[in-house]
Amino acid sequence: MIELDCRGQKCPLPVIKLAQTITKSEVGDVVRVLADDPAAANDIPAWCRMKHQEFVGSPEPHTFDVRRLS
Repeated sequence: MIELDCRGQKCPLPVIKLAQTITKSEVGDVVRVLADDPAAANDIPAWCRMKHQEFVGSPEPHTFDVRRLS
């Protein structure tokens, strides 16, 4: 699992950092985004749908897991 700390960053920075990081990972890897911006709860799952990646879930507050599918 790759952990990406975006706490303290406002929209759209967490999604931009996720997009940059996921391209450097292997298919099947999970990127965990730590983001305390309230917009991240909507933005990260929406980005996953647009980019055909899997939003695994939010196991803890301010934590978003994304699996690279392609």
